[in-house]
Amino acid sequence: MCSPTFRQIGMDSNCDGYELYNSDRCLFNSTELQDIEFIRSCYYNKIEFVRFSSDVGKFVGYTDFGMKNAEMWNKDQGYLAAMRAQKETYCKHNIDLWYTNVLSKSVKPSVRLHSTMAPGCHHPAMLVCSVYDFYPKLIKVSWLRNGQEITSDITSTEEFANGDWLYQVHSHLEYMPRSGEKISCVVGHASLEKPLIINWVPPMPETERLIIVGAVGLILGLILFLAGVIYRRKSGDASLAHRFSEKQAEDWSKDAAALSLWRPQKEKFFKPDSELCFTNVLPKSVMPLVRLHSMTPSGGRHPALALCRVYDFFPKQLKTRTDAGSQ
Repeated sequence: MCSPTFRQIGMDSNCDGYELYNSDRCLFNSTELQDIEFIRSCYYNKIEFVRFSSDVGKFVGYTDFGMKNAEMWNKDQGYLAAMRAQKETYCKHNIDLWYTNVLSKSVKPSVRLHSTMAPGCHHPAMLVCSVYDFYPKLIKVSWLRNGQEITSDITSTEEFANGDWLYQVHSHLEYMPRSGEKISCVVGHASLEKPLIINWVPPMPETERLIIVGAVGLILGLILFLAGVIYRRKSGDASLAHRFSEKQAEDWSKDAAALSLWRPQKEKFFKPDSELCFTNVLPKSVMPLVRLHSMTPSGGRHPALALCRVYDFFPKQLKTRTDAGSQ
C-alpha cells in the first residue's frame, strides 16, 4: 500500500518543464517495520534517474547521470545511514497516524438490488447489485439462487472511488426467471459483522396489477353506492316525518276534546307571562344620553350643520325639537 504522505525535496523549473524533482513515498501493508518500504525517487525532466529503496539499502541509478550520482551517494556512509533511517523516522510515524485515524475505520455499505434489460437481449432479465459508500476498498459481492452460490453469468465492475474516500461497486447477474426461485445478493465487508443478504423481490405481473386495480375500483364503487342508498333513505325518512305531521294535525283538528285542551292555553299560559312582562319590563324607562355637535355638510350648500345624537334610551318612542333663536 502506498501512503498518501508525500514529501518534496527540491524542484526547479523553467518554461520547458521540470528540471529536477525529488519525492519520498512509503509502501506498506501494516504498521510493522518489516512491512514498510521507504523510497526516494529523483527525476530530471520528468524521467526518474536514481532511486533509494530501504529494501535494497542503497541508491540505484537508471541513467548514466543517475548511476554516477548513485555511486557518489553510496560512498557517503553518513548520508546512506540517514536515508536508511527514514523508514522508521518518516514512514513509521506517518503510517501510525493513518492507521489510527483512517485505515482502522470502516463505513458500512448501502446496497440496492434492481433489474434492468440485458445488453443484446440474450436473456430476458438482468439483476444489478449496486453497493455504495463503503470503506475500506476490499469487498466481496456474490449471488445465491435458492441458497446455492451462482458462479456463472456474473460480471462485476472494479471498486472505484467516489472521490470522498468511499467506494462503490456493481455486480450484474444475467438469469432466466423461474417460478418460485429465490435470488439473493450477498455482500461481505470489514464493516459488517456478518454478510449482508438482499433478496430479490420480483415486481408484480401486469395481470395481477390489473386485477388489484379492478378490485379497488369495485370496492370504491360499492362504497359510493351504499352512501347514495343511505342518503336517499334519510331523505325519505324526512319526507315521511313531514307527511306524518300533516296527518297528525288534520286528525287533531277534527278532535273536539283535543281542541278544548289547546284553546284555553292562551289565557292559562300566555296571559300570566304577558302581565309579568308589562309589570316588570315595559313600564320601565331609561334616560337617554344626548350629544350635540357641528359638522361640515357635503356639497358645501350650508356653512355648518348641527347634529344631535341620542343614545341608550328605552322605550323606543322619542320626540326631539330644535330651537333656533325665537323660532
